Amino acid sequence: MNHPAINALPVTKTLGKFVATFQWKEATPKIKSLMPVLMIDYFRAASAGQDRPWTNAVTQLYQFHASNQEASVLYTDTKVDIARAAFINGVAAGSLDWDDSHVAAIIHPGVVIWPAALAMAEFVKCTGEELLTAVLVGYETAIRIGMSIQPEHSLRGFQGTPTCGVFGAAAACARLLKLSPEGCSNALGIAATFSCGLSQFFVSGSDIKRFHAGKAAANGVEAALLAHAGLTGPHDAIEGTQGFARAFSDRFDPKVSIENLGVDFPTEWVSLKPHVGSVRMQAAIEAANFLLISGIKAQDIQSITIGVHGAMMSKLASNNPIDIQQAQLSTPFAVAMTFVLGPDKPIPLALSVDDYESALQMESVWDLCRRTTCVVDAEVEKCTTSESVSGRVTVHMHDGSNQEYFVVSPKGCPQNPMTTDEVAARFLALSAKMLGETKCKAWLQEAYGVEGLKDLHPLFALRK
Repeated sequence: MNHPAINALPVTKTLGKFVATFQWKEATPKIKSLMPVLMIDYFRAASAGQDRPWTNAVTQLYQFHASNQEASVLYTDTKVDIARAAFINGVAAGSLDWDDSHVAAIIHPGVVIWPAALAMAEFVKCTGEELLTAVLVGYETAIRIGMSIQPEHSLRGFQGTPTCGVFGAAAACARLLKLSPEGCSNALGIAATFSCGLSQFFVSGSDIKRFHAGKAAANGVEAALLAHAGLTGPHDAIEGTQGFARAFSDRFDPKVSIENLGVDFPTEWVSLKPHVGSVRMQAAIEAANFLLISGIKAQDIQSITIGVHGAMMSKLASNNPIDIQQAQLSTPFAVAMTFVLGPDKPIPLALSVDDYESALQMESVWDLCRRTTCVVDAEVEKCTTSESVSGRVTVHMHDGSNQEYFVVSPKGCPQNPMTTDEVAARFLALSAKMLGETKCKAWLQEAYGVEGLKDLHPLFALRK
């Protein structure tokens, strides 16, 4: 274990001060242009998951609950209390593995922080700039904490999205509540106790991963509200000898949490995903699609070898997923369905959860998946960075020939980012079916200009 100087730096207090005092004008131009894009992508993910069985279940559970109706369930006329709105909207957006990702922190920050911040923003009636500032300090807090303890945190069986995301949600909400530096530190200290989220679903399946982001968002709301009410958390809840970092990881680098805070922004390294599934699978899907477009047909393939980073072997390499949740985290299944379903899909390819549901019923996909194997690839490991994960796909043909393609930087990563227009098009492709193209285009115009909004009502006006 590497905890020799665990108390040397006041991480919790330093982050609390940053959350309370950072000003939007201090953000870089790149960050200022990125935040609305991340918001649009969050709404896209929420629209994709809005009418799923698990989202409907939690909506039914909470919409008639005896609580204050203060915040909106996205795309509906339903209002519930702030924490429950964060829960429902987090479930909708975070349940499909189609959300933004940070490779080094191993988290999906947006689907925890946006639902918490939007619910709180609606309650406090803030401006667009105040919302973006709060979300940015939330991203920075969650990502930096994640980077300081990963990958050992994940290797111990925790999922970083809820465990680290709760700090980001608490930070964003504390900022919107205009808490003092001490109050923001208390919110983070309370969030440390609320941190939870295990990765057993990688092994045993189940629906539980679909609720992780929503639960963390709700916990972050409640941590901030408790701090607002005057309750305290440990002043060293993150770095203390019995604090979050020591309990949740075998390694902790406190410098990563606070060094150049407010100057360097690891939020700039966030990736957006063209396809449902782990961000670490995107390069393999892209490589398979390239081979498909070059003329390779599924029926001509004898077997497939996928070159991956070693960190993927324990959780993302199974070629026998037991349910749709595991299928969405199976690189072999995603590559197999790319070859089988790809010829009938629009260009550019975008694998959705509906594609996974269809593929699970197709013996041709299962057959090719079982003939697909992941291996640790030295070049993939060399090219993989803290910002993106590379991948190689080699197809072994029935005629004895082999063809391969290597993707260094998959679409959506910081080195190969999606443009604002591409993100907007992804939003329209999903949301227009549910809400109508005219409404969605009008909403996009408001979203582009969110920084200048004095009233956030337009963001919540998009309804079925």
